[in-house]
Amino acid sequence: MALVRVRFVGGPAHDLVRELPAEPDGEPPRRWIMRHPGEPAAPPGDETDHLYERDRRDGWGTWTMRYVRTEPFGATE
Repeated sequence: MALVRVRFVGGPAHDLVRELPAEPDGEPPRRWIMRHPGEPAAPPGDETDHLYERDRRDGWGTWTMRYVRTEPFGATE
């Protein structure tokens, strides 16, 4: 499986850089649900989903994923 480097912009994962699975065209997924960015797990009863959308690729080949919104756990699936 091919991976693509992305940087999350805005929201709780701001400036977090990760590699995500690449689509067949080499781009990251159109939408990505982030749970517990930078933390092993959320406290019970405080689970949330953070929705990000693919934005653009910079001059170094890193894509940005822009923050859209936060929903209760499972609401964005």
